[in-house]
Amino acid sequence: MSSNFIHDIIDADLASGKHSEVVTRFPPEPNGYLHIGHAKAICLDFGTALKYGGRCHLRYDDTNPTAEDTEYVGAIEEDVRWLGFDWGKNLFWASDYFDRMYECAVELIQMGKAYVCDLSVDAFKEYRGVPHLPGKEPAGRNRSIEENLELFEKMKAGEFADGAYVLRAKIDMNSPNLHMRDPAIYRIKHASHHNTGDKWCIYPMYDFAHCLEDSIEGVTHSLCTLEFEVHRPLYDWILETLSLYQPHQYEFARLNLTYTIMSKRKLLELVKEKLVSNWDDPRMPTICGMRRRGYTPEAVRAFCTEIGITKTESLTDVALLEHHVRTDLNEIAPRRMAVLDPLKVVITTYPEGQSEEFELPNHPQKPETGTRTVPFAREIFIERDDFMEEPVKKFFRLAPGTEVRLRGAYLVTCTDVIKDANGNIVELHCTHDPDSRGGNAPDGRKVKGTIHWVSAQHGIKAEVRLYDRLFTSENPAAEEGDFKDYLNPDSLKVITGIIEPGLASANPGDKFQFERIGYFCADPDTTESKPVFNRTVGLREAASKQA
Repeated sequence: MSSNFIHDIIDADLASGKHSEVVTRFPPEPNGYLHIGHAKAICLDFGTALKYGGRCHLRYDDTNPTAEDTEYVGAIEEDVRWLGFDWGKNLFWASDYFDRMYECAVELIQMGKAYVCDLSVDAFKEYRGVPHLPGKEPAGRNRSIEENLELFEKMKAGEFADGAYVLRAKIDMNSPNLHMRDPAIYRIKHASHHNTGDKWCIYPMYDFAHCLEDSIEGVTHSLCTLEFEVHRPLYDWILETLSLYQPHQYEFARLNLTYTIMSKRKLLELVKEKLVSNWDDPRMPTICGMRRRGYTPEAVRAFCTEIGITKTESLTDVALLEHHVRTDLNEIAPRRMAVLDPLKVVITTYPEGQSEEFELPNHPQKPETGTRTVPFAREIFIERDDFMEEPVKKFFRLAPGTEVRLRGAYLVTCTDVIKDANGNIVELHCTHDPDSRGGNAPDGRKVKGTIHWVSAQHGIKAEVRLYDRLFTSENPAAEEGDFKDYLNPDSLKVITGIIEPGLASANPGDKFQFERIGYFCADPDTTESKPVFNRTVGLREAASKQA
């Protein structure tokens, strides 16, 4: 893993003897599916532990039972493993520490450092004020320790309704940092918890729980995104006040991608309103969506390495991610032929009823990957835009009177163009050179154009899903109004293509380069009668139509 400012800090900590091992943690809340931004954090948290021979904990921040679901737990673990990381025996939950957290809260009350407050959220905002003006002290701030202990015990016993009281840390109502103006550290929630059942009806707030979890687990370097920088004084205050082991929190810039929303709340909105098929819709920036689209973990990790770890917020072009996907797939994806906009071609000189097979390489640059056989017959399909009735300059594909190479098959020449009553081209007639089997001219003549094809007799119909950017705006999160107003109406086009017959047996997740078109992945919706392929990414634009 490449170095960054966090690794420079770790190098210094190890050299000085401040730490003898490195312990990091990845702390997702199980309230949604992970996205590419989380992938960056996963690569940093787990990659850092691997680099220094330490360990990374997978720890669920399950402090809000009303927003969490066990469905997300399995998905998170699958995503982390898919990216190539494992937590071993280091799987933890915030709820593992609820008893200890309660004890810490009681200790703060006994020290006069926490109190029970009966102000609503909105009312407290009025008291808290704004950074450049002092806040007002809530009436409950001066309750006695005994009264606060009694009220907190009643909160725990379920004697009050949700929202009736919260426990606040007693810090400084005049602090320029609003997060230090008596933040809530416990709230009432009468909700069953997936791990603790109905044992608790009060739950710790994230800012209170997170630092305690890091301390209990012996984390050495707590890595967070920049929005938590203003929370760090509270992180430190809690641990210092309780005289607990104190990790250091380090912040880095989160990932922002063009044409993408990076908010679980907004992504959930898209799912609930059925504006996408689900969390794993290949247009989504979720890790499961990228996996279904055909992205590889190697490409995602390479992308995360290239963008690096900095403290500067920026907007990264999604084309960089696509570049890494394309680069990886170019190396590993077997080549196949598919026609997405079919135009029928009849080779009039080829015997009717005859067919044969051609042996084509699975990967032209990797002979070790072997070959496959592709059937050929008198009638084939080619791409409609591989023919031009009145060819423009430097158009080296098929046109009346021109000769082209059918990939790995024969040289053919267009002799007739068949049109319907409306003047639309519906069929081409060609002759072939029977001595050019394999696509090579026997007399050595130069043929500039090479096009792909599929046998009309043997080809299989397939549903092909062409995915594009989910949003029309480069930065939908920054636009005025509803972000959904910027959804791309053309983000998905479903067409019927013709694929070479061997593709019909592809397993979900299998990846291919459809020659001269792009990279595609077999979708889980695939059945024997209906193969389905998702477009992962196109070929490099300059090479998208090799003449």
